[in-house]
Amino acid sequence: MAVDAIVNAANSALQLGGGVAGAIRRKGGPAIQAECDKLGGTPVGTAVITTGGNLKARHVIHAVGPMMGEGDEDNKLRNATLNSLQLADQHQLKSMAFPALSTGIFGYPIDRCARIMLSTTADYLSGSTGLETVTFCLWGKEAFEVFEETLRVICDERGLKVGKS
Repeated sequence: MAVDAIVNAANSALQLGGGVAGAIRRKGGPAIQAECDKLGGTPVGTAVITTGGNLKARHVIHAVGPMMGEGDEDNKLRNATLNSLQLADQHQLKSMAFPALSTGIFGYPIDRCARIMLSTTADYLSGSTGLETVTFCLWGKEAFEVFEETLRVICDERGLKVGKS
């Protein structure tokens, strides 16, 4: 998939350890972690942008979603999503790809994640933006089906049609 930026479900220390973050570090090379180290971390609900290193994507947006049980999780997830979208616009990016933030080891329920991330993205894209394509890269059939159904509901609520790509 060719996009201008991929979104990394980051931790607040911006350490690209295991999982997808580790794969980004291995494939993208040391420049990405070096930039994260210079930034020194970012709070939950925020996002920062780095180079894409050796990745096909020119940039990596590191979004720090909430861990279940820390409080105010829905608002923090909404902010992490919105801050990622705003960073893409600030850097004049046309396309980006999100994972389902916080649903892995952070324990966030996939249905709540889908509702918040998709509605935040739909609200953002309905305004003035240079973003043309926002893709959600999901792990597994269940996550895909939850996001697909949630998108249908959101589009129905707004009188929009859902297409497949």
